[in-house]
Amino acid sequence: MTDPFTTTASAAAYVRSRIQEQPSVAIILGSGLGEFAREVEDATTIGYAEIPGWPLSTVEGHSGKLVLGTIAGVRVAVMQGRVHAYEGYSMNQVTFPMRVLGLLGCTAVIVTNAAGGINTSYGEGTLVVLSDHINLTGSNAALGPNEPRYAVKRGAGQRFFDMTTAYSPRLRSLAHTEADRQRIPLPEGVYLAVLGPSYETPAEIRAFRTLGADLVGMSTVHEVIVARHMGIEVLGISVVTNMAAGILTQPIDHREVMEIGRKVAAQFTRLLKALVPQVASAIAQDAAQTAGASAP
Repeated sequence: MTDPFTTTASAAAYVRSRIQEQPSVAIILGSGLGEFAREVEDATTIGYAEIPGWPLSTVEGHSGKLVLGTIAGVRVAVMQGRVHAYEGYSMNQVTFPMRVLGLLGCTAVIVTNAAGGINTSYGEGTLVVLSDHINLTGSNAALGPNEPRYAVKRGAGQRFFDMTTAYSPRLRSLAHTEADRQRIPLPEGVYLAVLGPSYETPAEIRAFRTLGADLVGMSTVHEVIVARHMGIEVLGISVVTNMAAGILTQPIDHREVMEIGRKVAAQFTRLLKALVPQVASAIAQDAAQTAGASAP
């Protein structure tokens, strides 16, 4: 039986065979946000079905393509859609793409999602940078035997790894500075993840607010968990595509979630496109310092 690391390495090798240079920044696009992939220049597009072991997206708004190329001269790997545990996938399958991105050379990831707004100061279409998360999915993607070979940085890949700064403070600072420059409101918030696929009840939303959650969704946290296990730096951005159950009177509809995502696409694209080279510069400085410290 092939071990998970070998399967992941085979997928990474296949993707590597299709491109000229390895990416340094990964971007995962949530529901309704896939149009950002059009910003990738000199793009190589690979359908998920072509990549050995890569799980297939089954949800509307997740195109199921890996787009590799450049943004502002930075080599990127952009996932047009993700998979979720509620589709019937295991946690290993949900986080398989993140593992592959790490083995491809990505040392930073920008994770995005469509989320329900619990914080009543948010409105539909608000962009929120994630400061932390609460995992109420009932599982953890790091379950099972520890595999240190996934580490992309020295000291990563430990059995017990720190999540104190799961969402990078310095990358959040870059996002705030750029949002201010573009005059885009960008509050910080705590994202709470549930398993889904049903939307939450009003009573659950009241409980989540008591726990300190500002946003709720069905993705992201397990990708972040394995990214931090690997030593990948994380910036998270949510788009509030609906207010959570009980805040407004109308029922929640996935089509409306998609529509809000499309409406904020231009603003979202401007912010993300400007952030990519800044994120790349930050991780490049780290690499240079590490190389200098290792030199004899």
